[in-house]
Amino acid sequence: MDPLLSLVAASIAFVGSHFALSHPLRAPLVGALGENGFRALYSLIALATFVWAVVAFRAVGPSGPVLWNAMGEIGWAVATLVMLVASVLLAGSFIGNPALPAPGAASLAARGPHGVFHVTRHPMMWSFALWAATHLLLSPTARQIVMAGAIGVLALVGAHLQDRKKEVLMGEAWAGWEAQTSYWPRFGRLLRAGPVAWIGGVIIWLAATYGHIHANGMPAGIWRWI
Repeated sequence: MDPLLSLVAASIAFVGSHFALSHPLRAPLVGALGENGFRALYSLIALATFVWAVVAFRAVGPSGPVLWNAMGEIGWAVATLVMLVASVLLAGSFIGNPALPAPGAASLAARGPHGVFHVTRHPMMWSFALWAATHLLLSPTARQIVMAGAIGVLALVGAHLQDRKKEVLMGEAWAGWEAQTSYWPRFGRLLRAGPVAWIGGVIIWLAATYGHIHANGMPAGIWRWI
């Protein structure tokens, strides 16, 4: 199969399986396999489709026409700042998140906004969407449009569908959480994310951008200027 077509197929499988397993297929599969069995199946399919997408992405190669050239210093500076924000949101998303599949979600929602949830109730999803946006900004090639576009769609549509699912599963608890938080990020509230989110975010940001050198042979983040 042509590598680009393989990437398209893998991206559709990755996104489609997430949506299908998280929503229409979740209840019957949990009934048949149990919660732990379902999580194992979900993880296996997610890993398999993601690995397929990564292999296909690399097979396409970095060459090919680009829609615009944003590889200048301004483009890299914007991407570096956006990725810092994404890293802070990601780090903070693990702290008291009522959307995560863990006991006590209703009590977490009842606490009201805290940390990165002052910014958005979907910090993890928006961190992935911002990652996708920076990669599309800097590398608008066919393979990046497919891969980053798929991750962006999964994040933002998935966040919307998660709201609908949680409204059913958690009822008033999630409705109250929605009333106090925002789907769309309010970046002016980032300073309220808290020290743990900021410290964790900076560590993730530095590590991920440094790893970019070894993974892609291209310095990213502040390592471009050090």
